[in-house]
Amino acid sequence: MRVPLSWLREYVDLPATETGRDVQAKLIAAGLEVETVEQLGDGLKGPLVVGKVLTIEELTEFKKPIRFCTVDVGQANGTGEPQELICGARNFAVGDKVVVVLPGAVLPGGFEISARKTYGRTSHGMICSSDELGMGDDGSKGIIVLPPQHEVGTDAIELLELVDEVLDIAVTPDRGYCLSLRGVAREAAIAYGVPLRDPALLDVPAPNEFGYPVEVSDPLGCDRFTARTVTGLDPEARSPIWLKRRLQKVGMRPISLTVDITNYVMMELGQPLHAYDRNLVQGAIGVRRAEPGEKLTTLDGVVRTLDAEDLLITDDRGPIGLAGVMGGANTEIADHEDEAGTTEVVIEAAHFDPVSIARTARRHKLASEASKRFERGVDPLAASAAAQRTVDLLVLLAGGTAEAGVTEVIAPSAPRTITIPVDHPDKVAGVVYGRETVVRRLQEIGCDVYGQDRLIVTVPSWRPDLTDPNDLAEEVIRLEGYENLPSTLPKPPAGLGLTDRQRLHRRVGRALAGAGYVEALNYPFIGTEVLDQLGLEADDPRRTLVKLVNPLSDEEPAMRTTLLPGLLGALRRNDGRGSHDLALFETGLVFRPTGQEHKAERLPVDRRPTDEEVAGVNSALPRQPRRVAVVLAGAREQAGWWGKGRPADWADAVEAARTVAREAGVELTVRGDQHAPWHPGRCAALYVTVNGEETLVGHAGELHPRVIKALHLPERSCAMEVELDLLEQAGTGALQAPRISAFPVATQDVALVVSRDVPAADVETALREGAGELLESIRLFDVYESEQLGEGHKSLAYALRFRADDRTLTVEEASAARDAAITLAGERTGAVLRGA
Repeated sequence: MRVPLSWLREYVDLPATETGRDVQAKLIAAGLEVETVEQLGDGLKGPLVVGKVLTIEELTEFKKPIRFCTVDVGQANGTGEPQELICGARNFAVGDKVVVVLPGAVLPGGFEISARKTYGRTSHGMICSSDELGMGDDGSKGIIVLPPQHEVGTDAIELLELVDEVLDIAVTPDRGYCLSLRGVAREAAIAYGVPLRDPALLDVPAPNEFGYPVEVSDPLGCDRFTARTVTGLDPEARSPIWLKRRLQKVGMRPISLTVDITNYVMMELGQPLHAYDRNLVQGAIGVRRAEPGEKLTTLDGVVRTLDAEDLLITDDRGPIGLAGVMGGANTEIADHEDEAGTTEVVIEAAHFDPVSIARTARRHKLASEASKRFERGVDPLAASAAAQRTVDLLVLLAGGTAEAGVTEVIAPSAPRTITIPVDHPDKVAGVVYGRETVVRRLQEIGCDVYGQDRLIVTVPSWRPDLTDPNDLAEEVIRLEGYENLPSTLPKPPAGLGLTDRQRLHRRVGRALAGAGYVEALNYPFIGTEVLDQLGLEADDPRRTLVKLVNPLSDEEPAMRTTLLPGLLGALRRNDGRGSHDLALFETGLVFRPTGQEHKAERLPVDRRPTDEEVAGVNSALPRQPRRVAVVLAGAREQAGWWGKGRPADWADAVEAARTVAREAGVELTVRGDQHAPWHPGRCAALYVTVNGEETLVGHAGELHPRVIKALHLPERSCAMEVELDLLEQAGTGALQAPRISAFPVATQDVALVVSRDVPAADVETALREGAGELLESIRLFDVYESEQLGEGHKSLAYALRFRADDRTLTVEEASAARDAAITLAGERTGAVLRGA
């Protein structure tokens, strides 16, 4: 909303010294978003005067039409002689009054005017167009032709109101009343503490039976319709300069007197209006919903197919306008340049349902100044005043006669009242305002207030956004000044901190980040195609999906059952963009239906659900375990002067799983496995002990070549995925810091020969249990196969570290523990000591 400061001063007695910047600061403090203050005529310097064209000589020897003119500018040039000027415009004739800028003047933009020779003649100044003076579009497409009554030599700067300040306000949806000078003036009056001269306070005649007939068949869509008729309009009457300039300053283009007046009143009072050529309206004016397929040609010349929800203005022929949006071409007001101008008009000032207007405007992609106001809320009580203001201006400027008939169709309604505790604004703001301040501020915005401890507030008709006590509290707070609110930190009640699950989640993220992995967050949606690309069997549980009713994409209509599709997609995108050495991780929920889900009952909204109702909703949900996954590709260690580096392989994926397990305080057992989408010979199954039972928690290894090809991944890409919830169950609670012994370590190496199909993890488990409490750590450092060991056998070499907390171990103690470990390994796995 553009608000000229000169126009605003008509309704509010602003201090004479106040500039646009000062008013901007005041309105911003009151809650309006004043984005800029435009300085019209900034840098403009005269002489700029009214001139009369005396002669016009056509210069035909040039490529484009050029005119050499003499113009009477009175004594403005100091001599009284006609001014010689060159002009290329052709929309004026001898005898017309024009705007002339003389040498020595400066036009907006720093354009200095001087006498100069052009087209073989000397031009002593120039005849001005509206664009050259920074006035905006006036529709002339040429120089300004003034009404004949203006005297030659008159100062055109003052006549055309070229110097002004315009506030550009971004009106938010809840401040629709500020899409008018009346609304902004109200806010300015409150901000400055001065009275408001309300332009809507007019003497309006009472409705009678002589008005133009109106039939409203949809009172919900149109609860108020005022119609007034003006006859005897002068078809040659033109909008005066002050009217055109005000419309230009607010960003509207002057069209014709009648249309300009309706636009002017709309900008002044905020009430959209429409004028119909009475001679083109057949029968009564009606308001109804459209019939499906009905058509209407709007003022922009577009034939529109109407929807059944569109609200229409009609006559006996059918639609003549989209209510609250745009009029129809078949009743358009003719301007003065037509052969037969409009001499009788019917003025419509109505109030329409905001939702209906908003939907119609969006449905037809037809935003207008009228629809913008109706959808934000228009004062319904301003309709009759706006109609009266329009009638008064038509009588004044077009010589018309207002007919005595006044039509008003009104659906019964009551003003909105809100009950609010007098200290409610205090509680919202944390500031004690007191009853007197609360009542005064509410009355300033137009409310009627009654009561003591509990106030009964009647909301003004122009504030449809005020619907509950919090809205009223906001009004009090903003008018008292947001800048006066104290800055205080909230004091939340003491909580229990993070849960064990949350702590584990954070520790895992930090540990993987410390190991060189980068977190990637992906959408939790997948499609069946990616499951095919991962090579999952038809009976794989990961193929049982939870389908979405309204998916974001038809290609991904289900919730994920594994984290790998999203991570592998991120790996592919980053590799395609030139990042070839990648290590990514993600933690998040997967969704695994159990088959026991049922349709959830809808929870009530008028009370807190019971524990049984909440449990019923939870039982309808699928199982949602939290998982962590990593993917790797490219180099795990970079090559350089320090060494050759190495590529990422399956062992790195397994080590990532161990890193996660350590944060949960558990040890992983690693065994070979075959599980899609991993390579059969490079896939590790990961186990932990939960409640005394060995439980599978995930897999790690190198991806299958077919999967890599199907997903367009880098060669030898690796991945790991484990279930964090199972790791948490396997943990023993809070992590215990290791005890540091001051006594030396005793190292014993042992090489055991076992069958080739015996997992090293089984041998390690037996050694660990057999060695007892003195064993500090065990590490497999060599795997050896040869003919000397016998066909189908292998040698596993382990380093055993023994240490006691309270003494230095003797060789006999360390050897005894080692022998016990070997004995148990032999019993469980058939291992024998190599060389024995």
